Amino acid sequence: MAKKRPQTKAAKAQLKDGPIPVVGAREPCPCGSGRRYKACHGRAAAHAVTELVQRPFEGLAGECDWVALRELVPAATAELTLKDGLPEGVPSVTLATVLPMAWPALRRDDGSVLLALQNDTSSGDLSRDLADTLRRALTAEPGNPVAAQRVPADGPRLQDLLDPDAAFTPVVHSGFEFWVPDAQNASAEVTASLERANAAAIPTALLSGTDAAYWCETPEKNHLRWVMPYPEEKLLDALARLHAAGTSSLGEGTRLVGSFRAHGLTVPVWDLPSTMGAEECEKPAAEFAERLTAALAVDAPLTGDERRARGGLTNRQVTLS
Repeated sequence: MAKKRPQTKAAKAQLKDGPIPVVGAREPCPCGSGRRYKACHGRAAAHAVTELVQRPFEGLAGECDWVALRELVPAATAELTLKDGLPEGVPSVTLATVLPMAWPALRRDDGSVLLALQNDTSSGDLSRDLADTLRRALTAEPGNPVAAQRVPADGPRLQDLLDPDAAFTPVVHSGFEFWVPDAQNASAEVTASLERANAAAIPTALLSGTDAAYWCETPEKNHLRWVMPYPEEKLLDALARLHAAGTSSLGEGTRLVGSFRAHGLTVPVWDLPSTMGAEECEKPAAEFAERLTAALAVDAPLTGDERRARGGLTNRQVTLS
């Protein structure tokens, strides 16, 4: 049998004050304990990085729209307002659903910053991942994308960087031309990526009369996907009451078919006729919002029909994140 390696004392005094630098998991911990980083200070850091945050956008203005742009909308942008104002040389910061070549962020030639929302991230806190990318983009050399990297466990979140009182106003685009100010002079690689992205984009529109309700067009039928801020159980009860009463649709030929779960919020989904465009959804959606508000205020137990309706809606839930 192999002999056990005798334990030795740390070669240097342990660091008791100040932050412990992040190193490779199998490297000696910088604190001087003599143990590997993953078995020492890296253990808490790894837990903080991987722990899932159910509502990463909670506390941000427009939380429902953040969820929609992350999960449902192909091409959209929104101007971001920083708490401390824009740094010198950065004329604007814009959130984008996706960027060419799946870049996490881009510092344009003019110094402006584009931050991508739909990229894969390494930790369980999407807000912290995006905040780290944003901070690095603000200081990147103009004309360069920002690469993905491991995020510090104690780094800031979007809630620490963005002004909570500033409006969050998404702009939905028909394509991804917002990627480049001058598409005619874009590189061949960016042009090819732009063409592929435009070909795959589903036509989408944001309703103007309701919050975070997005119409989209597919070959067979259209849909309305509405991100709602209410607690899931309370919302499902209210939807069940309306469904059992026959008032959960948006008019003739429409049907509430289920919902998504995404980043801690619930997204009811309606099937619409292919002839029903976004403008035709405005009035029935506003009327439905009034019915839903009344149903949310009811505290009485569900009836038998309402319980069955709720069971059907629950069985047709799909978790996106």
